[in-house]
Amino acid sequence: MTTHSIAVASPVRKQFQFAIDRGGTFTDVYARCPNGKTRILKLLSEDGTDYSDAPREAIRRIIEQETGKPLSQDTPINTSNIDWIRMGTTVATNALLERKGERMVLVITKGFRDLLYIGNQSRPKIFDLKIETPDVLYEDVIEVDERIVVQQAKNQRNELETNYPVVTGITGENVKVWKSVDAQQVRIALLKCYSQGIRSAAVVLMHSYTYPEHEIAIGEIAKEIGYTQVSLSAQVMPMVRIVPRGFTCCADAYLTPSIRRYVNSFAQGFKGGVEKLNVLFMQSDGGLTPVDRFTGSRAILSGPAGGVVGYALTTYNKETNLPVIGFDMGGTSTDVSRFAGQYEHVFETTTAGITIQAPQLDINTVAAGGGSMLIFRSGLFIVGPESAGAHPGPACYRNGGPLCVTDANLVLGRLLIDHFPKIFGPDKNESLDLDASRKALEKLTTEVNEFLRTNSLPPMTVHEVAMGYIRVANESMCRPIRVLTEARGYDASKHVLACFGGAGGQHACAIAKSLGMKTIFIHRYAGILSAYGMALADVVQEVQEPCAKVYEKGNFAAIDDRIHVLAQRCVDKLMDFGFQRDMIELEPFLHLRFEGTDCALMCGNSDVPANEDSSKYGDFRAAFMGRYQREFGFTLQNRNILVDDIRVRGMAKTGLQNQVVIPKATGPPETIKVVECYFDSRFMPTKLFLLETLQCGHQVEGPAILIDPNFTVLVEPGCVATITEAGDVRIDVLTTSAQRLSTRLDAIQLSIFSHRFMCIAEQMGRVLQRTSISTNIKERLDFSCALFGPDGGLVANAPHIPVHIGAMQETIQFQIKAFAGHMKDGDVFLSNHPQAGGSHLPDLTVVTPVFLPTGTKPIFFVASRGHHADIGGITPGSMPAHSNSLLQEGARFKAFRLVENGVFQEEALIAALMEPANHPGSSAARNIRDNVSDLQAQVAANHKGIQLMLELCESYGLEIVQTYMKYIQDNAEVVVRDLCRTVGQTMKEKTGSSRLFAEDHMDDGTLIVLQVDIDVNEGSVVFDFNGTGIEVFGNCNAPRAVTYAAILYCLRCMIGHDIPLNQGCLNAVTVIIPKGTILNPSENAAVVGGNVLTSQRIVDVIFKAFEACAASQGCMNNITFGDETCGYYETVAGGAGAGPSWDGRSGIHTHMTNTRITDPEILEKRYPVILRQFSLRPNSGGKGAFNGGDGVIRELMFRKKLTLSVLTERRVFRPYGLQGGEPGLPGKNVVQFKDGRAVSLGSKGSVVVNAGDCLILQTPGGGGWGDCRNRDTSKPKAEHRTFYEKGSLYDFRSAQESAPL
Repeated sequence: MTTHSIAVASPVRKQFQFAIDRGGTFTDVYARCPNGKTRILKLLSEDGTDYSDAPREAIRRIIEQETGKPLSQDTPINTSNIDWIRMGTTVATNALLERKGERMVLVITKGFRDLLYIGNQSRPKIFDLKIETPDVLYEDVIEVDERIVVQQAKNQRNELETNYPVVTGITGENVKVWKSVDAQQVRIALLKCYSQGIRSAAVVLMHSYTYPEHEIAIGEIAKEIGYTQVSLSAQVMPMVRIVPRGFTCCADAYLTPSIRRYVNSFAQGFKGGVEKLNVLFMQSDGGLTPVDRFTGSRAILSGPAGGVVGYALTTYNKETNLPVIGFDMGGTSTDVSRFAGQYEHVFETTTAGITIQAPQLDINTVAAGGGSMLIFRSGLFIVGPESAGAHPGPACYRNGGPLCVTDANLVLGRLLIDHFPKIFGPDKNESLDLDASRKALEKLTTEVNEFLRTNSLPPMTVHEVAMGYIRVANESMCRPIRVLTEARGYDASKHVLACFGGAGGQHACAIAKSLGMKTIFIHRYAGILSAYGMALADVVQEVQEPCAKVYEKGNFAAIDDRIHVLAQRCVDKLMDFGFQRDMIELEPFLHLRFEGTDCALMCGNSDVPANEDSSKYGDFRAAFMGRYQREFGFTLQNRNILVDDIRVRGMAKTGLQNQVVIPKATGPPETIKVVECYFDSRFMPTKLFLLETLQCGHQVEGPAILIDPNFTVLVEPGCVATITEAGDVRIDVLTTSAQRLSTRLDAIQLSIFSHRFMCIAEQMGRVLQRTSISTNIKERLDFSCALFGPDGGLVANAPHIPVHIGAMQETIQFQIKAFAGHMKDGDVFLSNHPQAGGSHLPDLTVVTPVFLPTGTKPIFFVASRGHHADIGGITPGSMPAHSNSLLQEGARFKAFRLVENGVFQEEALIAALMEPANHPGSSAARNIRDNVSDLQAQVAANHKGIQLMLELCESYGLEIVQTYMKYIQDNAEVVVRDLCRTVGQTMKEKTGSSRLFAEDHMDDGTLIVLQVDIDVNEGSVVFDFNGTGIEVFGNCNAPRAVTYAAILYCLRCMIGHDIPLNQGCLNAVTVIIPKGTILNPSENAAVVGGNVLTSQRIVDVIFKAFEACAASQGCMNNITFGDETCGYYETVAGGAGAGPSWDGRSGIHTHMTNTRITDPEILEKRYPVILRQFSLRPNSGGKGAFNGGDGVIRELMFRKKLTLSVLTERRVFRPYGLQGGEPGLPGKNVVQFKDGRAVSLGSKGSVVVNAGDCLILQTPGGGGWGDCRNRDTSKPKAEHRTFYEKGSLYDFRSAQESAPL
C-alpha cells in the first residue's frame, strides 16, 4: 500500500481541520475553520435517507456553511480546503460484535485445527447451562504439516532426537526444525479456499514469534495466489503464546478488509480519493496512525481512546494535581479509566470473546448506560446489564423500547425535552416522549408496590421508584471505579472525576459523593470529548519484538542494540510520514517478569536514569522493582528478571494547541428558567443555565442544570460549579449525602447494599492478589473472599469459584463453636479440614472476627480461602492420585489460632506445616516460606474487608448494616423458594408428584443416589442422599462442604439470573447425607479426588433429578507429570451436556471447574513435553434433538523420563442423555510407548514414561437431549450481542472465575 506523508499543521491555519468520532449511535465532530472559528456537530451515524456516510456529511455541511458555497452530496469535496482529518471509528468493533468481517481461512500447525475454538477452555459465564461463546472468525481451516520445537538446554541429554537442524530464533533461543513447510501441499489447500471465494488468510504457526520463516513462506504463497489480506501472527503481534497471538492475527485478517472498505468508501466523496486526503486514525493505544497503517487488531478501542486522550490532556495538572478517573457514560455502557501522568496500557484483553494481544489503553467497559434496562425481580431493583441499545432505545425514544435509565432521568426532571434534539420517532424528527416514560414507570411501580404490599411495606410513588433506580445505577458505576483504583493500591477519593459523554453529567455529582471525591471536571467539549481528544493526540509508531534474555549486565549490550534498532525503525517510519527528527520522541519499554512467574510488567525508562549497572537507556530493573513493590506490596529477592519483549513507542507531536480564554464574569450568571427537579425524596426548584452564556468565574450553586447542545450537567444540592478561564466546568463537592435509614426493609437500599457488600469482597480479593507471593494465588487467582454475618451466615462471596460457593460458611460456623467465648479482637483463625467445612487440604481458609472497640462479641466475620500450591503429603502439589488417607494429603488445620492478640503465630504455624513429615511416605510442606507469605496476605485481605465494613457501619450504623445483611439473605431465600415452587408445580402437573429421583455411578461402581422432595406450598426442598455408596479406599470421598457447594451451584444455574449467593439460598434447603458414605466420609478419609471428581458427579445427579440438562463430561481430567526437577498439573476440557433448547458446547470446562489451560507454546518452553495434538474429538457428544458437546483429544509426547499420573472419571459409565438423547462417549487414557505398544491407564493410574512416549487423552463428550429424529438440521440464526464487558477488571474477574481448584 502507498505510504502517505502527513502534513504538519502550521500555527496559522489556512485550511479546515476535522476531528471525528464515528460512534455506534452518533458521529461527533470537532472542526477548526480557516478563520480560527470552532465548529461542533453531532449527527446520527446511520441515516439511510439523508446521507450515506456521517463523517463525510459532517465535513460537507461545515465547509458549505462556513464558505457559503453550496456543496451537493453527489459532488466530491475539494480536498484543497482540508488540512487534515482525524478519525476514530467503531467500524472494526461493530464488525467484530456482529460477526460481519471478511470471509477468511485460518492456516495453522497440524494437530491444532480447533485450538482457537477451544481457546483457554474456560466458559465465559460459569452459571449458564447453555454455554454461549462467540463464533470463531474463520470460515475454514488449513492444517500445515510443519513443526518447530524450542530446544531446552536442561533436558538436552534427553532430547527425542538430535539430527534436526538447529537455528537461532529472534529471541536468541535455539529452535529445531522438525518439519519444514510443504509448499505444494499449502498451495493446493489455499487454492481450494480461494476457489470458494475466500480472500483473507490468517497464518498462525507454533513458535513463529521466534522463528517466523514458515509463516513468511506461506504468506508469500497466499499473495501469489491472489489473497488480498494475509495476516501473519509473527508480524501482527510477535509475542509468545499462540492462542492470544492467533486470536489477534485472526482479528487482523477478519477486520482490516472492513476498515479498508470503509476508508475507500469514505474517500470516494473527495476529489482524488484517499491519495489526496491527509487522514489519520485513532488506534486503541491512544495514538494516531496513517490510514495505510490502521489495522483491525489495533482498532477495537479507536473511539474510546480519543476520550482518554481528551481528558488526560485537558484535566490532569490543570485545576488540581490529583490523578484523574475518566468517566464516559453513553447509551449502552460506561467506560472507566485512569490517568496519572502516563497512559495506562494493557497488552492483552478480551473483546466479544476474542483475545487481542496488542497495546490498548486500559478502558474498562461496564454494563451501565442511559439505555440500561430497569428491572424489578424478587424484591431487588436491577439496572442492566441488558440494554435497549441505540434501537429501539429507551421508552422515550418513540420506538417501543423498554424502560431505561434515561426514562428515569426524564421523569425526574433531569432531562429537559426542550433542550434535547428532535431526532426520535419513525421519521426521526420528534422530541423525547415523556408520556411513554411515565407510563412505563407507572407499570413498574405497580409491580414494585405489589411486592411491598405482600411484605407489609408502604407503597412507593413513581418518582421514588425512578429515583431508586438512579441510585442503584450510580452504585453500579461506582463499583468498577472502587475496584480499578484499589487494584493498583490507590484511594478512589484522592482523584478528580473527569466526566464526559452524553449521559455522564447527569450522574457525576452523585458518583463523586458516593466515592468521596471532592472535585469533578467537565470539559467544555465533554459531549464530544472523544473527537476533541483526536485533535490533541500524537501520531504514534510502535515496534515490538520478543526476547528471552535475562536482564543482567552481560546482556545489556545485546538488549541496547535491539532497542536502538527498533527505535530507528520508529524514526524512519515517522520521518517517511513527513515529520522532522526533532519532532519525534521515543519511549523504550522492556516487558519484564521474575523467573518462574507469569506476571510480566511493561516498564518504561521515565524517572529511572541509566547508571553503570543498567541499560544505557535507563534503569529498567529499578522501574520494574518499584512498580512491582507498589502494585504487589513486595519484591522477590535473589530471582532473575527475564525480558519477554522489547518495545519502542515513537511519538510525533502534531496535536492541536487550543489556548481558549473566555471573558471574565462581570455580573451574576443569567438564569434562563426554573424547573422542578427531583432529588432524593422531593422536587426542588432548580435553576437552568446555558453553558455558552456563562463566563469565567461564574459560580452556580446546586441544585442547578447546565445546558449544552451536546450534554447536560446536573449540579446537585451541596455542590458548586465554577466556570474556568477556558470555559470548562469545575464542580466542588462540598457535602456528602448521608442516608438516614430505618431498620424497615427498603427495596432500593437492598439493591445498593448488595452492590456494596460484593464490592467489599472484591476489594478484599484485590488486596490478596496484590500481597500474595505464590503463582497459584497471585497469577492463577485461585481464591475467594467473603463476608459473613454475626452468626457466620454467608452474606457476599466474590468471585464465584464454583467449589468455593457456600462452602466457607460451614468453616466460619465451626470456628464460632470451637472458640465459643474465647474469640477476642486481634484473633485470626485458620482452617482447612474437611470436618470443619474444608473442600480439600490445599484450600486454606483464614477467618477474622470483627469487634466494635467496646464490644465483646463479633459483629460480623470476614474470610479468605486460597489454594496453596503445596502443604505437604506424599506427592508435590498435595494432589496425590493414589492417597487413601487424609494424612497423606498434607497439613491439617481444624481450628488453629493463626494470629493471637495481633501477633502472627509463625512458629506454631511452621510446626504444623512440618507435621506431615511424621507420616510414612509423606513430606512436610515443600515451600513453607510461600505458605507463610500467602497466609499473611490472606490476613491483610481480611483486614481490608474489616476496614471497609467498619466504614460502612460508620456511614449507616451497625444496626442498619446487620439488618441489611439479614435482608439480603432473606431475598436470596425468596428466589430459591420461588424456584422450588415452580419446579415442584411443573413436576406435579407432569407426573402427579413433586418428588424427584436420580442416581449415577462413579467409575468404581460406587452409587450416588438422590431423592428430592419439594414442598410446593412452602417452596422448600429436601435433598436426601440415602442409598449412596459407602466411603471408598481411595481419594474420591467428598466432604460435606463439597455437596453443599454443588447444591448451591445447581440452584443458581436453574434460577437463571444473578442473585446474591449467600446463606439465604440454603435456608429453604434441607440436606440429608448419611455418615460413612462417599459424601460424608470419616475424619481421616482421603478427599482430594472428591473435590475434583465426585463434585462433578453430584452435579450430574442433581441436574438429572431436575431434568435440567443432560450430563456434561462429568470429569476434570486431572493430569500430572514430573520428576525431581519439575512438576506440572493441568485439567482438560470435555463436552457439555445438551438441554431443552440448546446443543452442548464442545471442548469446554463444565460445572464445578472452569480452569484455564496452559498455552501450548508456554507448555513446550517450560516443561519437557511436546504437544502433538489438541483438537476436538469428533462425534463423542451424544446425539439427540440437541447434541451433546464433543470432548477433546490431547496428545503429549514426553522429552525425558518422567512419572505420569491421571486422576479422571467417566471412563466406564457414559455421560447420560435425557428425554431420549444418547449418552456421550466415555473418555480414554492411553499411553503409547515409543516402541509402538499402547496401554490403557484406566480412570486412575500412574506410570513411568520415557523420551518419545506419548499420552493420548480422549475426554468424554456430553449427553444429548431429545430424540435425534426430531433434530432441526437448519442452521440457527446467530444472535449477536451489542455489548460486551471489557478491560482489565473484566479480564481479572474472568481469570478468577477460571481459576484452578
